[in-house]
Amino acid sequence: MTFKLHPQLAKDSFHLGDLKLCQLRLINDQRFYWLLLVPKIAEATEVMDLSSADYQQLWQEVYFLSQVIKPLKQADKLNIATLGNQVAQLHLHLIARFTKDAAWPNPIWGSGAAEPYRLAAVKSIAEELQLACSNSSLNLPIAWQKIDS
Repeated sequence: MTFKLHPQLAKDSFHLGDLKLCQLRLINDQRFYWLLLVPKIAEATEVMDLSSADYQQLWQEVYFLSQVIKPLKQADKLNIATLGNQVAQLHLHLIARFTKDAAWPNPIWGSGAAEPYRLAAVKSIAEELQLACSNSSLNLPIAWQKIDS
């Protein structure tokens, strides 16, 4: 079986790049700095569906991005979660949270209507994240997608 991104994830997010295991995506809601990691493993719905090596790779990618995102955004808290209640395909949320964000201190799910990004803002976020990742001493390779504004 080949990996195919769930249509809801494709609809709700922008593809920023590809790590060894995961697609890196940005949720289309400018109220939150909200990234997704989606393992490119066909039919995976739970972390236990991953091989031991893929499980370790997933958490290495989470660790790398966490080390970049929290200081980059100066977040008060970095939420990391897998839910899968609405989209069963395995995906992991990385959400930079701030005491003044639209949902604080509550979960972001179900907190008002999403406010879509303009494409120029997505390009800017991708460039900022790409620069921060390239400056990281952890050096995890990411194949960045071209985002046309």
